[in-house]
Amino acid sequence: MAQAAAATRPGARDAHGAPARATDTCFHCGDALPPEPVLAVVGGTRHPFCCSGCAAASAWIQDAGLSDYYTLRTANGARVDLDPAALEVWDAPSVQAEHVRAVEGGCEITLIADGMHCAACAWLIDNALAREPGVREATANAMTGRLRLVWDPAATRLSQPLQRLRALGYTPCLATGAAREQAKRRERNRDLIRIGIAGLGTMQAMMFAEALYLDTGNTMSGPMRDFLRWITFLVSTPVVFYAGWTFLSGAWRELRLRRPGMDTLVATSTLLAYFASVWETITHGPHVWYDAAVMFVFLLLAARLLEQRARRVANAQVDALARARPVFATREAGDGSHEAIPLAALEAGDIAYVAAGDTVPADGTLLDAPALLEEALLTGESRPVERQAGETVLAGSIAHQRPLRMQVTATGTGTRLSHLIRLVEDAQAHRPPLARMADRIAAWFVVGMLLAAAAVYVAWRVHDPSRAFEVALALLVISCPCALSLAVPAALAAAHGALARDGVLATRPDALQRLAAATDVVFDKTGTLSDGHPQLEDIATFAGLDADAALRIATALERGSRHPLAQAFETAAQARGLQVPHASDASTQAGLGLAGSIDGRAWRLGRADFAAGREDDGRLWLGDGATAFAAFRIGERLRDDAPDATRALRAMGLSLHLASGDARDAVARAGEALGIADAHARLSPEDKLARVRALQADRRHVAMVGDGINDAPVLAAADVAIAIGEGAALAHRSADLVLAAPVLGRIPRAIALARRTQRITRENFAWALGYNAIALPLAALGWVTPWLAALGMAVSSLTVTLNALRLTRRPAA
Repeated sequence: MAQAAAATRPGARDAHGAPARATDTCFHCGDALPPEPVLAVVGGTRHPFCCSGCAAASAWIQDAGLSDYYTLRTANGARVDLDPAALEVWDAPSVQAEHVRAVEGGCEITLIADGMHCAACAWLIDNALAREPGVREATANAMTGRLRLVWDPAATRLSQPLQRLRALGYTPCLATGAAREQAKRRERNRDLIRIGIAGLGTMQAMMFAEALYLDTGNTMSGPMRDFLRWITFLVSTPVVFYAGWTFLSGAWRELRLRRPGMDTLVATSTLLAYFASVWETITHGPHVWYDAAVMFVFLLLAARLLEQRARRVANAQVDALARARPVFATREAGDGSHEAIPLAALEAGDIAYVAAGDTVPADGTLLDAPALLEEALLTGESRPVERQAGETVLAGSIAHQRPLRMQVTATGTGTRLSHLIRLVEDAQAHRPPLARMADRIAAWFVVGMLLAAAAVYVAWRVHDPSRAFEVALALLVISCPCALSLAVPAALAAAHGALARDGVLATRPDALQRLAAATDVVFDKTGTLSDGHPQLEDIATFAGLDADAALRIATALERGSRHPLAQAFETAAQARGLQVPHASDASTQAGLGLAGSIDGRAWRLGRADFAAGREDDGRLWLGDGATAFAAFRIGERLRDDAPDATRALRAMGLSLHLASGDARDAVARAGEALGIADAHARLSPEDKLARVRALQADRRHVAMVGDGINDAPVLAAADVAIAIGEGAALAHRSADLVLAAPVLGRIPRAIALARRTQRITRENFAWALGYNAIALPLAALGWVTPWLAALGMAVSSLTVTLNALRLTRRPAA
């Protein structure tokens, strides 16, 4: 303690006479210090550390002669765990077979070094691993977080250098989807090379073309003019046939499919300009158009690169879902020991251990004390969520601050993470009607422009033969329907990315278009506007049946149901320590209740008229269809954000309706609390469907919000359906959009975004059509040169893309 005090007293000196470093955070990782920090000397100065792990890492860095790390770094290191999980699983042949590549002199693997924040971290990793026996090469990239490691398997096991990496505070993780990421990286590199060649060729071609353009008095000698043209030919050829290959191959594909599109027009214009210029060069003609051909290719590649970047930004959250699966899991054995295994080896029923900061490998049930989980990727909730023992934890969430134990219930494709990924992939695999319409318009537009260019060429051959080709070429270039083809896809990509970041997943390609047209919102109550956690408040019994017996029968009937009421009975039965019997022949009577047999006796649980032959009073009754044996009063509360969400929807001009199967009193209270005047109780699924049909018959566009199995028919019938993420899978299959978490405030934000998307799509269409309406006559009249036409076309495409990117900004609630 004396040493600890000396480290923080002003003017204190360490054992070497150097000034002590006064701080209240760990020198290595920056975490807050405990009451008794660990002290160690680094670089001649005594520093405090939060734990012996950080102190040991710092001591090793100093002994290895790498103390410059602390001078160079711009961010704190990661906290070091002295008792790391076993890394021997990295030596398993099954793991290495999938992720390790054989290279000259050994094996190579690409990892993610979790905790690498700056260039100093990369420098430290490179130098530290290079000192490990058997390591041939270690290259860390602080920008991507990737680490490329080459080692000799005859000299060391892979787990040995990874132990050093972990001892320095960096957690090794497999770069999941590495093959796909490498393919994307190769594609991006090819695109950059193409645009680089196109840019260089365009600058050179424009420079030589300028010399030819400035010879207005025809004073340049013929040999010099031919020399400039041949040089321009040499720099233009790789631009047209390498940099522009993506357009040429696209045009060939479109022609083979007999569906001419944007690439057809681009390739036609580029090849016409190029080969006409070659002919003019050979025959010593008066004009060449190499500059127009190469500028066209360069500007289009630049616009396409920006469009692809916009798509990557928009889809970042969706792609992150696919990368959220961990590769390894830690399984707990019966004796409490831990074993690291490949994720594929984890099975339902296993006990999984998840260390703090690690990703939950499967869906399961939390076994221990409360756990904090980061579920941002799954639900869009930015803050950690506390889960209690017995609650569900989801694959892809991250254990926050402390480890947890869970019993696995679903793995692989059965997890909710995989379900969300499938929803998104299915939606992205289909093009919405608006986009298909734009494609059809563009296809007819291309055919029309090819015919128009031919007609303009013939007309100018009559009027001024020397300018006929140039005018027709300018018309083709300026009419390229890039902006028209991008008008819808660019806006939809940006909007879907913004939705995913907010925890709303579109499962239908035309979901946004339908949502933007909504005029009325119909809410279910239980599990939608209410918090989905009803509680049993009172039991009244009749005909000699006691409360415990009634509760046992009701719980038995509710078991197997996913209705929120089932949990209320289960919780009450557990609280009383009751043994629940088995119900046979259990069935659900939609909108009425449940029926089943217990010990050979038929029972019903539900509305009074269904279960007990009485007049409905809002309670849940237990009976045999004619005689009442018990009545249960169920209470629930509205979601905290329900008032704000309904208020925001009304402010947007939407009419709100409440359609519930619950009792009249409960529905009336909810409607009054939320300001929903049109509230209807005791509705069966058929009644809810009739309510929606009645609104639609009045030419209203209905958005239905629900969560349960009983909502599936009305969700399917609504103009647009929104399912709460905690609800039944059947409701999700009937929905156009799914809220990944039950946050009602996301509904008005989603509607606002859908409306903005429609507005921006219309703006893009208006711009594309307006641009062509103005530009085409100017080009046909000969007032636009080919290179100026290429510039105008690129500016038009860029305008559409940048306008669509406005959707990536979070809309106001």
